[in-house]
Amino acid sequence: MPQGANNPPEILAPRTRAARGLFADENLDMLAHVLDDCFRIPGTSIRFGLDGIVGLIPGLGDVLAGLASTILVVAAWFRGVPYVTLARMLVNLGLDVVIGAVPLLGDIFDIAWKANRRNYALLTRHLHEPRRHTWRDWVFLLLIGFTVAAIFTAPLLVLAWLLGWMMHRL
Repeated sequence: MPQGANNPPEILAPRTRAARGLFADENLDMLAHVLDDCFRIPGTSIRFGLDGIVGLIPGLGDVLAGLASTILVVAAWFRGVPYVTLARMLVNLGLDVVIGAVPLLGDIFDIAWKANRRNYALLTRHLHEPRRHTWRDWVFLLLIGFTVAAIFTAPLLVLAWLLGWMMHRL
């Protein structure tokens, strides 16, 4: 039907960066489900996935689960998710791998933290609201930045104190 006085122009939905194959929404949701919450402890509401099970293998388990989890981050990058969100996703993944490497307590953390569910939620939130950052994104990154700075600064302060103490003793 041609445009005219009686026929306003058609407004098309905005283009999205929908993905196919491995990076399709349903596949990413399934990956997060399998890694974080596909099993339930009978009689409880506690759910866990392969991430918690594979993490029981010392050393190798958390690395393998972390590699599988990077698929969500790569998919987010391909879809144009903002860098602040990608950084937050990487921090979620890093915490999952590093803390998850602690025997037994790390596996409990994996089950509670559910980094893949968190990252999938961040991905879908930013696909529905492109280029919109919340104050929580920035606060989270600032806290992580201060924590990393403290981790690197603390040994230097202790070393400086020890050197000063040793110099004073001599």
